[in-house]
Amino acid sequence: MKSAIGIILIVVALVLGYLGVTQIQESTSAVKILGIELKAEDKGSKEAGFIQLGLGVVALAGGIYLLGKRKD
Repeated sequence: MKSAIGIILIVVALVLGYLGVTQIQESTSAVKILGIELKAEDKGSKEAGFIQLGLGVVALAGGIYLLGKRKD
């Protein structure tokens, strides 16, 4: 049972990591006009992406812990 939960946590971690990275990448936009580059950032979206990445790391650690724990 614990190994199934561990595998589910690892899958959730991978999904959260992917969504977080995608959201961080999409939160920045740049336009180049006459050799001048203008950038715009959505800080709220960027923060949400970092939160998703953090939750993904926690889920990954929990999944690895549950899979690595031996039955006594």
